[in-house]
Amino acid sequence: MEKYKAKILVIDDDPDFIDAVTPILESALYDVVPASNPGEGKEKIFSEKPDLILLDIMM
Repeated sequence: MEKYKAKILVIDDDPDFIDAVTPILESALYDVVPASNPGEGKEKIFSEKPDLILLDIMM
């Protein structure tokens, strides 16, 4: 039986941040869903149903 992987939605307008944090979270066995702006993030909240949202509030 496959173990459940929590899904983290990372919303940030800085692609370097997304590129830096994604491998760290994936190495901790999280499923990472990136979004580069608030609109894309809102869409992915409903389509991906993440367990946690990591959000840059200064976009």
